[in-house]
Amino acid sequence: MRLNGKTALITGGSSGLGAAMAKRFVAEGASVVIADIDDAGGEALAAELGDKARYVHLDVTQEADWAAAVDSIKTLDCVINNAGITTAGNIEQVTLEQFRHEFEIDVVGVFLGCKYAVAKMKAAGGSIINMSSLAGIRANADLVAYNGAKAAVAHMTKSIAAHCGKSGYGIRCNSIHPGVIRTPILDKVLAQVPNPDEVYAGWVAVHPIGRIGTPEEIAAIAVYLASDESTFTTGAEFRIDGGSSI
Repeated sequence: MRLNGKTALITGGSSGLGAAMAKRFVAEGASVVIADIDDAGGEALAAELGDKARYVHLDVTQEADWAAAVDSIKTLDCVINNAGITTAGNIEQVTLEQFRHEFEIDVVGVFLGCKYAVAKMKAAGGSIINMSSLAGIRANADLVAYNGAKAAVAHMTKSIAAHCGKSGYGIRCNSIHPGVIRTPILDKVLAQVPNPDEVYAGWVAVHPIGRIGTPEEIAAIAVYLASDESTFTTGAEFRIDGGSSI
């Protein structure tokens, strides 16, 4: 019960990494607000998790949605900015519209989440967890938009951590950088490429541990960052990547 008595809001919480974190947080004693645009999935997960969870509709690119969601929570201890997309393509393939869409969700969405989290938590402190990616550290020729967006998340996280520390808010802000994780978003990426089997094999090959990761392995580090065990941890990059950044 490492999160007993805490309340966390998780964006993109209806599936994949978000759902894994919601389940683990409830198991650790937290109350969880599952935020997503997938109403059916979010409601179903909230029902599965019982009275420790509820669902709110939240488009992370819409400031009004953020204001309403955060205002509906009496006490907020943790915000996990997990909602995101992955646009495949190199600089010659990705359109301006695709590039802007990637940044709108993966960067603007995180910016708004952090902005509202700080405003809500600065009186009592708390934890902001931003989902970046190994792609935010190591570039890939065929992920120009995603690389740019996730690198922005990593550096924005450090800026927010520095501001909260200097302001004495007691808010820590850290980023998680997963390697390739088996989630529904992975299937969407594979659907965008002409050679999915080859791409998947390539992903496995870059992880010295010999496989891709699971959502539960990312949820485990999120529990640490949300718990009081991490009160001296801020502005850090957590690479949960099967050794692929070695």
